[in-house]
Amino acid sequence: MTERKAKPKAKGASRASKPRKSVTRSKSTSKAGAKAKRGAEPKRANENAASCLIDERIESLGGWRAETLAEVRRLIHEADPDIVEECKWIKPTNPLGVPVWCHAGIVCTGETYSNVVKLTFARGASIPDPSRLFNSSLEGNTPRAIDIHEGEKVDAGSFKALMKAAVAQNGPPVKR
Repeated sequence: MTERKAKPKAKGASRASKPRKSVTRSKSTSKAGAKAKRGAEPKRANENAASCLIDERIESLGGWRAETLAEVRRLIHEADPDIVEECKWIKPTNPLGVPVWCHAGIVCTGETYSNVVKLTFARGASIPDPSRLFNSSLEGNTPRAIDIHEGEKVDAGSFKALMKAAVAQNGPPVKR
């Protein structure tokens, strides 16, 4: 093996004077001339993953709670087709997390307990509720909830109106 010695640098020379390789990557897309929104693919992948987790959650529940959560989910999407599904608060005791529906912020969550399906609206106290759907967490300053027990049905029209009001309360999405 031969030993290599480093060549001495000329006075005043620095590494910055060496030409650099480009660190930018080409922005090729699958369709010629099409521009992909930055971060669109990961966001879409996260949405699909969350939807799959919610599907699993509904499937794992079975019975009336699964039917209720699935029906409420359908109504949420009818009220706001642009709503984004997420799963939050994933823990070892709850590996599928809590279903969360967002549009410019959290609109509501869908928690399930042994005797109730609870829909908690993050800003429920400031949402008009003429049909009096809110029946839980009424003492809080901000959130309000709808508890649905076995055998109870939610009025679809009133619920969709409440969802639309909740989305409007969040305001338009913030542009980044």
